[in-house]
Amino acid sequence: MKKNILEYLEKSAQKYPDKTAFADENTSCTFKELECTGRKIGTALSRYIVPGNPIPIFMEKSVETIGAFMGVVYAGCFYVLIDTKQPASRLNQILDILKSEVIITSEKYLKDLEKLGFEGKVLMLSELNAVQEDPIILETVRNQAVDVDPLYGIFTSGSTGTPKGVVVGHRSVLDFIDCFTELFNITEKDVIGNQAPWDFDVSVKDIYSALKTGATVQIIPKQLFSFPTKLIDFLIEREVTTLVWAVSALCIISTLNGFEYKVPEKINKILFSGESMPVKHLNIWRKYLPDTMYVNIYGPTEITCNCTYYVVNREFQPGDVLPMGKAFPNEKVFLLDEENHLVEEKNQNGEVCVTGSALALGYYRNPEQTAKAFVQNPLNDRYLEPMYRTGDLAYYNNLGELCFATRKDFQIKHMGHRIELGEIEASMDKIPEIIRSCCLFDQGKSKIVAFYEGNVERKEIVRALKQYLPAFMVPNVFRQVEQMPLTKNGKIDRKTLMTEYQEDNR
Repeated sequence: MKKNILEYLEKSAQKYPDKTAFADENTSCTFKELECTGRKIGTALSRYIVPGNPIPIFMEKSVETIGAFMGVVYAGCFYVLIDTKQPASRLNQILDILKSEVIITSEKYLKDLEKLGFEGKVLMLSELNAVQEDPIILETVRNQAVDVDPLYGIFTSGSTGTPKGVVVGHRSVLDFIDCFTELFNITEKDVIGNQAPWDFDVSVKDIYSALKTGATVQIIPKQLFSFPTKLIDFLIEREVTTLVWAVSALCIISTLNGFEYKVPEKINKILFSGESMPVKHLNIWRKYLPDTMYVNIYGPTEITCNCTYYVVNREFQPGDVLPMGKAFPNEKVFLLDEENHLVEEKNQNGEVCVTGSALALGYYRNPEQTAKAFVQNPLNDRYLEPMYRTGDLAYYNNLGELCFATRKDFQIKHMGHRIELGEIEASMDKIPEIIRSCCLFDQGKSKIVAFYEGNVERKEIVRALKQYLPAFMVPNVFRQVEQMPLTKNGKIDRKTLMTEYQEDNR
């Protein structure tokens, strides 16, 4: 039985020693080189910190960074990538929660790190990598390991203003990646085009699918997502076959007519997540890459990447809702109503709840928030069965397929009616001239505000929406935007939209 993700790396290093494992703009490493780097860094780290502790890494994603990740794991610790471009106040909050005695960085980021005033020991990656590996130390660390040891930490925004550090263990990743690679036939022949930041859990699928199968990860430079033609050139030149991308990243190419330039024909698998995929954009991709497998995957960081998947197997029209599909193997996904009763009827909303080995270990040093989100399954009064409440609402459609409805936070009360903003967005998606839309609620003025990309007048939108929605659901305010602002994770930045709207209306 596997109990540590290093078994993925070591097996691939044995099977494909000279095959490229990871490549960025400037360099690359083979599986054997990655294993050797990890063992050296792991040996060095073992002198500073005991297993089970977090080690923050202050770097951007790169071939160097994956070596640091593996080194941390060889030391029996868990890594937390710290985004060098985030505000100092947030970074200091994260470091304060971790209370780590050390931090890893490289020369490139040292000046930025010094601005944070970190009081622990700063370890330079080049110096760690220069240490000779000690097999006895590494074997001692590995012999102490169990499969529920933490592997990584990812910080998500907290409602209180303090980031929450989701800690995920080896067992959860092993269970998930074994299923993920088998279901979607990811093999050593694949080249994965990595879009997601490495402090965002979409990247976990890229990294560990490659380590397990011997596939190659091509790290796509972030700036290419501002230039679709250059992005497509990269995908073609690096012979990318597999995209596990945020919805907004895919929409960049379809919005800016990238396929009229060239089609990256080697792509045979496209998996998307993060928010609802607008059908009109999906249909553009399907038009140019008709034989590719498209998969809608869903799930929050707290359940290790994803808990449901839907392989697109039929035609959809703009405004249709793509199903969330079914649960990944070894996970239970079900809906509960506000009284904790199981929802099985069609077209009735319930909160998405998840049980199984994929659940995270909780929020680091945050027992209060952990206790709120990770609870006993209320349907089971017989034995301990931890359950995660996602805060998302979903329903079963007329075909019995699970479909995402909205965030609980996005469900509003307006003019005496309970309204799901996602339903308005789906209706706006049916209007041919609208490229993308996002609806928010101005609580103070009790107005639904619709933001949209596309060349169409307000009165035409209202006329079209009245065909699909009752009058009380038609937005009160329409704002045309040149381009939707995006978060660093590739989702529509709703906070920025609302801030700009409120500033313009002071």
